[in-house]
Amino acid sequence: MDSPSLLEAQLARINPLELVEKYDCPLYVYDSAIMKRQYKRITDAFKVKNLKINYACKALTNQTILKFFNHIGSGLDTVSIQELKMGLKAGFDPKDIIYTPNCVSIEEIEMAVAFGVKINIDNISILEQFGHLHPEVPVCIRINPHIFAGGSSKISVGHIDSKFGISIHQIPHVQRVVEATGIKVEGLHMHTGSDILDAGVFLQGAEILFNVANSFKDLEYIDFGSGFKVPYKENDISTDIEELGEKLSERFNDFCKAYGRDLTLMFEPGKFLVSEAGYFLVNVNVVKQTTSTVFAGVDSGLNHLIRPMFYNSYHHIVNVTNPKGKPRIYTIVGYICETDTFGINRKIAEIRESDILAFYNAGAYCFSMASNYNSRYRPAEVFIHEGKDYLIRKREVLDDLLRNQVEVPLFNTMEVKV
Repeated sequence: MDSPSLLEAQLARINPLELVEKYDCPLYVYDSAIMKRQYKRITDAFKVKNLKINYACKALTNQTILKFFNHIGSGLDTVSIQELKMGLKAGFDPKDIIYTPNCVSIEEIEMAVAFGVKINIDNISILEQFGHLHPEVPVCIRINPHIFAGGSSKISVGHIDSKFGISIHQIPHVQRVVEATGIKVEGLHMHTGSDILDAGVFLQGAEILFNVANSFKDLEYIDFGSGFKVPYKENDISTDIEELGEKLSERFNDFCKAYGRDLTLMFEPGKFLVSEAGYFLVNVNVVKQTTSTVFAGVDSGLNHLIRPMFYNSYHHIVNVTNPKGKPRIYTIVGYICETDTFGINRKIAEIRESDILAFYNAGAYCFSMASNYNSRYRPAEVFIHEGKDYLIRKREVLDDLLRNQVEVPLFNTMEVKV
């Protein structure tokens, strides 16, 4: 018998069929061991005096996940006041939270100030308003380096036409605002995109940030964002974090010497930390043969996992009920009244109705982007930690869909119990 692949070995640790028997389908499952492995890879890769990793919680915001990252020493990167509040509720110290919103109101930013977190500002209008209102509060400034990088145009956020960040060509304007308001700039930030393979992209961005940094004399940290690519299939290409760590650490240390003091090197990985740790388990409702295609229709859809439809993202799919079955070609689709296709013409062990399929790389931007479209319930979430499974989110029921609806006594209808 062939030895199991790395992907198969990872999935075997979570006992998917036992979990489905216990918690039903569809089901998100997260393995803390992989999260810890990924966190350690980053912290081991960078050899600098001060390193700070802030988990980008928009990838997955369940309170248990946030508490886990707080427990292992991570800070938190947030993009909304709600994420910020969730981080505080999970136990993060405000000084370990950075708030990096985009196109929000000055009122929301002032709410963040009241909590005492790090403030990251990405446009000149807000910077000027903030400087007049809170000249005593240090800020970080998000720079747009005009670098097109990432797996697709939808996840590239550092190019010249991006809505994110302040253009490097507007730095003189930023300096005038800083001088006029007396505000202190304590950090610089950059994020160019996701699924970046080439360490050279980060090094190119580093040179741009270092050049900008020379214009600000009171810096305490430089945040390089993230965008590290993870593997999506067996033998897939991914960011060589160890190579990047070696090269960027050397250049960062040289910059700190020239700057005159040791700054903190910061990153805000999300996908890198949780993507590979997550699996999505679904039940096959129907196997449907058409004139040219064999569809496997499952009890899920774009309401639970929208990445393949939204980003054309690839998720490796395996049949965990019949793993040794004869390979056949299937197109995996969902039960939503839209074209919600998870994978086209995939070679998968023979699928039968009621088999359980597992989707890999379901830890990042999967449940966090789920919805109740078609009035479907969102699934349960389970956390695997030190060999034990824990339910960390209950499966929704009808009351969850109706909870915030307000009944108006306009129509006299008879309620039918469901």
